[in-house]
Amino acid sequence: MNPFTRAATAAATALALLSTPAQALDLSNMSEAERDAFGEQVRAYLLENPELILEAVDLLEQRQQQAEAARDGTLVADNLEELQNDGYSWVGGNPDGDITLVEFMDYRCGYCRRAAPEVAKLLESDGNIRLVIKEFPILGEASVLSSRFAVATKLVAGNEAYKQVHDALIAFGSEPNEVALRRIADGLSLDGDAIFARMDSEEVTAELRQTRALAQRMAISGTPTFVLGNELLRGFLPADQMEIMVAEIRDQQS
Repeated sequence: MNPFTRAATAAATALALLSTPAQALDLSNMSEAERDAFGEQVRAYLLENPELILEAVDLLEQRQQQAEAARDGTLVADNLEELQNDGYSWVGGNPDGDITLVEFMDYRCGYCRRAAPEVAKLLESDGNIRLVIKEFPILGEASVLSSRFAVATKLVAGNEAYKQVHDALIAFGSEPNEVALRRIADGLSLDGDAIFARMDSEEVTAELRQTRALAQRMAISGTPTFVLGNELLRGFLPADQMEIMVAEIRDQQS
């Protein structure tokens, strides 16, 4: 929110705070002179008590955060089954874990690369987390190419091969292209020809399309985005903060 908008909103909120429910002001019934006089009184009051503006801004931001959290909670609840059990996304960690962590990621996303060791740390420290990876390439054609390669690997060579390719692509620092992807396949002793033959298949396209549609329904436009239990987390989060949230979720479930 820019300073002008914050100030205007704060003034409006402060104005509301000056009126009690029993004496609510109806500005539509005031004459122009009365409205001008009232406006001058409000301005003078705010100038004499500028801390009210900051209090009003804080209150407004708290209410906005609460509204966003409530909206996100509804989005998760409405899409929980597809988030956690869509039938095609790779599942790692403890498949029988009591808490599911879903990650929407893009291989060319710098914050996704930062998040990868944090997620690995969480899974290592807590053996009861189920991880679901959502391929969500949003950073251009190179991202789409990488995701198609990863998904095709899963279809051709299975989940273990997918995880190897996933880790290699996350760590890959250069622009992905066919030559680089074939080198990754060769380095992992995978059948690069079979993988490339599958990359443009309808099955791969459908998986990416369904994940994108899910992200759109949930108003997800950036990566990484996590869903931890029933919490929607937009952006990078360190392992220690996720551990705290996991503990809180388990307390709520007990």
